[in-house]
Amino acid sequence: MPVLIPLVEHSQDTRVGHPAWREATRALTEKAHQLTDRCGQEAVTMWQPNDSVRDPHVAHHLCRAAYILPWSFRVEMLKGGSTMEKPPPGEGVTLWKSKMKPPAWHARLPLPMHRDARALQTAEVVQAHARGARLTAARLGRAQHQINGQLRLLQRQREATDRRLSEVRKALLINQQSVKLRGYRPKSETISDKADSMLTWEKEELKSMKRKMETDMEKSEALLKTLASCRDALVFCCKERLQAVELMNQPLDKVLEQAGRHSWVNISRVPTPRTQGLKTPPPDPVGTYTPECAAALYEAKRLLMESKDTLLDMAKNEQDIREQQQQISDRVCASLAQKMRETLELKDRLNMTLGLMRGTIHRCTKFKEEMYITRGLIKGPLSKSHLETREKLDRPLVRMYQRHVGTQLPEATRLAQGTDKLQRHISHVEKNLDELLAMRKNLTWSFNCKKIGHDVDYSVVRLRLRQRHPHVCYEQAQRLVNDWDPRTPPRVKPITAAAK
Repeated sequence: MPVLIPLVEHSQDTRVGHPAWREATRALTEKAHQLTDRCGQEAVTMWQPNDSVRDPHVAHHLCRAAYILPWSFRVEMLKGGSTMEKPPPGEGVTLWKSKMKPPAWHARLPLPMHRDARALQTAEVVQAHARGARLTAARLGRAQHQINGQLRLLQRQREATDRRLSEVRKALLINQQSVKLRGYRPKSETISDKADSMLTWEKEELKSMKRKMETDMEKSEALLKTLASCRDALVFCCKERLQAVELMNQPLDKVLEQAGRHSWVNISRVPTPRTQGLKTPPPDPVGTYTPECAAALYEAKRLLMESKDTLLDMAKNEQDIREQQQQISDRVCASLAQKMRETLELKDRLNMTLGLMRGTIHRCTKFKEEMYITRGLIKGPLSKSHLETREKLDRPLVRMYQRHVGTQLPEATRLAQGTDKLQRHISHVEKNLDELLAMRKNLTWSFNCKKIGHDVDYSVVRLRLRQRHPHVCYEQAQRLVNDWDPRTPPRVKPITAAAK
């Protein structure tokens, strides 16, 4: 039979436990809830960007809508009135189907694949360094190739300039030989004329050309040395850059094309619309583009521009000097040819004068001989026994007529006067004949001088035309300039005992 407990009076707090005990439990629960919320909030904050942390006073769907609003495509109005949707600018993955482009997500804590990510990052850094070193090496190699090309062009131009300088020096020797040959003319033909002035003018012009070309040779030699030193610096820098990419099998010629540039000079220039090229990085002492490489490339760029200008100037000077030298030589030869024509004209005139004088001399000589014969006939024979009776002054007829004093005949006086007059004419003819002979001798000497002068000028023109041929070298022309007279045989060297 159950036992009935007596009813107790009901109080307001029916809990049996002590309030302090309950308060301790409630405080511990609140502390646990706060710790849970804080740790959860921190855990979520670690795995999402700062701008995505929602406001606790705003609804979750409203925070998400405001957060993904910048991801949506933007509508742009075109000129024709149509519209086109474009993704927002910046980094991220474009979701064309959802028409959204969320930004790139960056983790704050190491992920499970942190080791692989670090290895990939290291590989990317190494590959970026290798790409930069390869690009720098490609630029250095291309610069070295162009510097080598400029060296070859400059060397060829120096050879052409040196040949032209040799031609100018040969022309100076020819001018010297021409002056020397013209000095062998007779004294009457050595009067200074325009041909001598042309030879002097040619000498001064050739000396000016020689100085100009020697200046070009000195300038090109200094530029050649500078280009060679720049090439050595480029080779050293290129080999140094290639130490980081020596195990990568990729031709350097394709590196600039992959970089979007076909020129090594400055890859930071404005790119073409179809090509987005890489920019030249700033010089970094510990990077791929060191200050030494930058200085070598800048020096190569400057030397290329300077060498191009120098090559143009040298080529222009060489062309101008060749044309000027040809014109000067032609003018001198034309002047000598004109002098030859004038000499030949004077020689022909002297020859005609000699011909006319020769006929006069023959006539005067014949007339003198006839007057001698006439004088001999007038004077009669040398012996009296040879006289005929009619020639004797004491013949019977004259003796009979001259018996009286007033009947003297003038025959003897007239014979003496005729003989004297004839003798005076003979002396005058002989004097004229002596003058004609002296004049003929002078004309003959002048004619021979003109002939020698014409032959000398002809020899000078022939020498100049023969020696200015390109096949005649400087040494052959130099052998012509010596101290012996061309009218005498050349000096023979004595044969030594060793030669025997």
